[in-house]
Amino acid sequence: MKNMAHLGISRLEEPMLTGKTLVLGVTGSIAAYKMANVASMLVKLNADVHVIMTKNATNFINPITFETLTGNKCLIDTFDRNFQFNVEHVSLAKKADVVLIAPASANVIGKLANGIADDMLTTTVMACKCKKIISPAMNTNMYENPIVQDNIAKLKRFGMQVIEPDVGLLACKDVGAGKMPSEDTLLDFILQEILFEKDLTGKNVLVTAGPTMEAIDPVRFISNHSTGKMGYAVAKTAARRGAKVTLVSGPVNLLPPRFVETVQIESAAQMYEEVIKRADEQDIIIKAAAVADYTPENTADEKIKKKDGGEMSIPLKRTKDILKTLGENKKENQFICGFSMETQNMLENSKKKLEKKNVDMIVANNLKVAGAGFGTDTNIVTLITKDEVRKLPQMSKEDVAAALLDEIAKKIY
Repeated sequence: MKNMAHLGISRLEEPMLTGKTLVLGVTGSIAAYKMANVASMLVKLNADVHVIMTKNATNFINPITFETLTGNKCLIDTFDRNFQFNVEHVSLAKKADVVLIAPASANVIGKLANGIADDMLTTTVMACKCKKIISPAMNTNMYENPIVQDNIAKLKRFGMQVIEPDVGLLACKDVGAGKMPSEDTLLDFILQEILFEKDLTGKNVLVTAGPTMEAIDPVRFISNHSTGKMGYAVAKTAARRGAKVTLVSGPVNLLPPRFVETVQIESAAQMYEEVIKRADEQDIIIKAAAVADYTPENTADEKIKKKDGGEMSIPLKRTKDILKTLGENKKENQFICGFSMETQNMLENSKKKLEKKNVDMIVANNLKVAGAGFGTDTNIVTLITKDEVRKLPQMSKEDVAAALLDEIAKKIY
């Protein structure tokens, strides 16, 4: 299976799309070949996948490919005499949890925008009440044609979600917009829609992640080993549960999560500024970043040169305490969660932090415990509130994020 960890998919949990029915609509475009991998990825997540092709799409990829991957008949002709007794396009439309049309040709986009249903794909989509996601793929000039753009705008007005095409070298050798996004991107849009119940809809959530970098001179800095994986998992999961999420991130080697507003910072001072100015409008604040406690008193404008035969010391000063400031200015009905990375006396130190910072929860872990800490794909955490201490087993960071947000949801509702 293709590694999908960057999409927020745990490798330790049971398949997550059990009981979900996905309809993939494939139209006549060279990008149709990508949909075999999308179908395979969904099946491996235990989804019930049904593929509907236009007749033109069969010129680019054989229906047998999809039938082999999904275990379901690939539907093409509305009047196929081998249908089951029920009206197939209606029955499939009723049980679909989401429809993805990718690649979506200009022809099919035009039909859907104007209510034309003359084949299995368009009749099924017209009968569906679930979320519909459209991924246009075509020549740049076609895509930019005002008629096509007007049809795309219509689809959006009718509640369909349109994935913006990538810009790049197209099959026709033109360079421009019209390239269908990667399979990972398409899967991410599906997971955003159906992976979780939208129990955080209407909530503003701010998450911090990653390390900070405290400059010594233009070349050197003080930092730590945080990779940002935990905070990014929390931000991504909160967005998938319907929240409006802002992620304030230090320097990490991770792609910004889709469906999340990401604010990039470097220093502890910058993180303080970006968090505090947004704090009042947040319902939930989750401080997962590893922020430097100290920063150099002075930053040299030029590289500090090595001195022969001598040692060097760097005077440090305390940084502003973001969590403490948040706790002191906590708004009514606002939930604040901090993280505590310890190497000894984890529970004792974390309970003190909970009280001292005046926050609602501390997520504690011990760096010395195998499977926890920086740089791993797993974590072992203890959720600490004033009323409860709950230790979680070793889990993927995505599962920890889900468990953490489950606990927060219980507290705020």
